[in-house]
Amino acid sequence: MNDPNDHKYRKYHPYQDLYNVPAQNLYKLPTSPEFLFHEESLHQRRSWSESLQYYTGTGYLAGAILGGAKGSIEGIRAAEPGETLKLRVNRVLNSGGHMGRRFGNNLGVLGLMFAGIESGLIHWRDTDDLVNTVLAGLSTGAIYRAAKGPRSAAIAGAIGGIAAAAAVAGKQAVKRYVPI
Repeated sequence: MNDPNDHKYRKYHPYQDLYNVPAQNLYKLPTSPEFLFHEESLHQRRSWSESLQYYTGTGYLAGAILGGAKGSIEGIRAAEPGETLKLRVNRVLNSGGHMGRRFGNNLGVLGLMFAGIESGLIHWRDTDDLVNTVLAGLSTGAIYRAAKGPRSAAIAGAIGGIAAAAAVAGKQAVKRYVPI
């Protein structure tokens, strides 16, 4: 160990140069999305498949939460005097689960239809603007309620168009007035 020739040789240390490198340089990753073609980077929107997954998933999740809450409240209200706690809890959970699935499936289908129609309109019109979103909302509402008759389809279409326009306006307001 205490060989007089040790001072002539330096031991190999593979990480010796890493101690003086700032952490920012170690993890300098790109912050913008990377695209295969330059034309893809010019469009600031989701692809049709991303949009389809986003709207369907968001719709299902929101519907499941709202339906679960509504069903749980109905289960609490439906409690009868003299029921045991176990029976009341079972009623609340069953009612919340049933309504959550029902609302989640309905809103998920609406999201699926909206995303498909909006992507089709973007492709057909070759532009991504407010008109596509409003038309997609209007069409989704009308198609969703078409089986109930033309009056119901027209009302649902109007509600869908207004809801889509309100969502876009709300998003723009948040972007403009809420600092991030």
